[in-house]
Amino acid sequence: MAGPCLQDVMGLEVKAQPPRPHWYERHVQPCLAELLGTALFIFIGCLAVLDQPGGTGRLQPALAHGLALAVTVTVLGDISGGHFNPAVSLGVWLVGGLHMPMLVPYWLSQLCGGMIGAGLAKAVAPSERFGNASGGAFDGITADEQVPAALAAEIVLSSFLLLVVCMGAINGRTRSPLAPLCIGLTVTADILAGGGVSGACMNPARAFGPALVANYWDYHWVYWVGPMVAALLVGVLVRLLMGDQATRLLLK
Repeated sequence: MAGPCLQDVMGLEVKAQPPRPHWYERHVQPCLAELLGTALFIFIGCLAVLDQPGGTGRLQPALAHGLALAVTVTVLGDISGGHFNPAVSLGVWLVGGLHMPMLVPYWLSQLCGGMIGAGLAKAVAPSERFGNASGGAFDGITADEQVPAALAAEIVLSSFLLLVVCMGAINGRTRSPLAPLCIGLTVTADILAGGGVSGACMNPARAFGPALVANYWDYHWVYWVGPMVAALLVGVLVRLLMGDQATRLLLK
């Protein structure tokens, strides 16, 4: 019976190398997982914003976004990493958890998933409710004076999310099997805390899909700049200070 080890010509045992994954599993399947997961996450998130019976305020969107993200990361994370967010993909790449050639395909998959999720939400929601909520797009900023506070909130809230992702799912010393739950709970906490300031987007794909479907672009740039700046900040923090020895670039 063949065992896990082979013998070379000198009689020494050599461990057999596992077969390399098929190109489909390395390149195509992760993008499909990002597309599907992002579409489902944004569909649930948009519907929660469009339909809030009983005056639940931010509680319903917070729970819907957090639970949907935790579930999708759990079931699809082993295929793609479960990013579903261009800022998360950027942060994960910065800390060494994603190969550079896959970064742009991930972004494209996530943005397409955002459009599909928002389109499905529009298809099933009553048209008047969809219009009143701007299609689930972020419309919490109504004046230029609110922009600094909203941008700062997006940076801090997104940094919290990125830190949980990078330390809980990527960093070797702190990686945990509870990472999907922690990520979902972080999104829930961020929305409960910061929803009244900026809407607590933390995800350019979550902003882009509904904005495109509803054609609502007011202050849209805030929801790109905030999460992307947060990804850069957390990437530097983990690479220089918080990461384990394999991740840190300095002080090894």
